[in-house]
Amino acid sequence: MVHDAPVDRPQGAHPPAGASRPAGQRSARLPRDERRAQLLAAAQEVFVANGYHGAAMDEIAETAHVSKPVLYQHFPSKRELYLALLDSHLGVLTDLMMGALNSTSDNKERVQAVMRAYYRFIDSDDQAHRLVFESDLINDPDVSSRLETFNKAFADAIARVIAEDTKLPPLEAQLLGRGLAGMAQVSARYWLETDGNLDLDVASDLIYRLAWRGISRFPKET
Repeated sequence: MVHDAPVDRPQGAHPPAGASRPAGQRSARLPRDERRAQLLAAAQEVFVANGYHGAAMDEIAETAHVSKPVLYQHFPSKRELYLALLDSHLGVLTDLMMGALNSTSDNKERVQAVMRAYYRFIDSDDQAHRLVFESDLINDPDVSSRLETFNKAFADAIARVIAEDTKLPPLEAQLLGRGLAGMAQVSARYWLETDGNLDLDVASDLIYRLAWRGISRFPKET
């Protein structure tokens, strides 16, 4: 079992004021995977509250109840910490979308399942969607490439279903895949602005019905 171990402080890193906290205020030693999960949860809280540029490693360490050297042991920089969170959330969202697409062979039910899954991700209590879609680091090349990789994979998966079910050529199916994926994302983010005045299932079903009435009109493959 691997535990946190003392390491040299990275160049340029300085301990926060009052870093010598009483032992009772620090987390107990944890296995590496558990410590990493704890640090990511703390970073999530700080990034959501302050944005990427407003977040500080000192505050993340304080929120996690660890010393700053322990934080740097696992994540050498704030940027690497943010990218690890983004990868985690995009992995969860990808699993949700692919799970919804593969949950049935009925295309009408597929559209409904995908829309509902997207809305549920947007509605999650950890506000993961804010790190994925509302980051103030959105123009960073590593962030934008990760988002494009997700968007392309999601749209391509939809396009494959469309191409298999219709007479549309691949490029047209891909355009429709992008359109349906964008419909899910944009409408779900707008739905958040209703502040609970519109039920999640009602909202996702409205968008599912709109999408299905459009996509179901295309000629079927025989």
